[in-house]
Amino acid sequence: MSRLIMILILGLASLGPIVPVYAQVDTFEFDTAEQQQRFRRLSDEFRCPMCQNTSLTGSTGGVAEDLRREIHRMIMDDWTDEQIEQFMFDRYGDFIFYRPRLRAETVLLWFGPLIFLVVGGLVIFNIVRKSRAASAETLSEEEQRQLNELLDRKS
Repeated sequence: MSRLIMILILGLASLGPIVPVYAQVDTFEFDTAEQQQRFRRLSDEFRCPMCQNTSLTGSTGGVAEDLRREIHRMIMDDWTDEQIEQFMFDRYGDFIFYRPRLRAETVLLWFGPLIFLVVGGLVIFNIVRKSRAASAETLSEEEQRQLNELLDRKS
């Protein structure tokens, strides 16, 4: 009996990886190929609010499905890309964009890596320069004499 239960559990567990294959695929009808291209581009540019790092295109979450339907509706209602982006921004903020808009709140996000690179380069440059300057310094005659005395005492 326990062997039969174990076989059933293993059989059900082995079906787990197959289940996503049967997930519903969104099929939207468009009047023109340009509308379809806009839909694909916008769906790729927006991040799923439920998933951490997945576009609306790649997400199977319920929120992503709703947003894809909403984008389709807006495209069919002749909304511009800017209007759709503003709608998404008003609803979800900068998080919805893979490439957030350049604004006062996102300046550090856009230029932070460059600032850190420049500051890090300057720090490394100063460290190298100071170490070269320190190694290039010569001893005064008095310091050389004291060093020689210490070395003579050790040997």
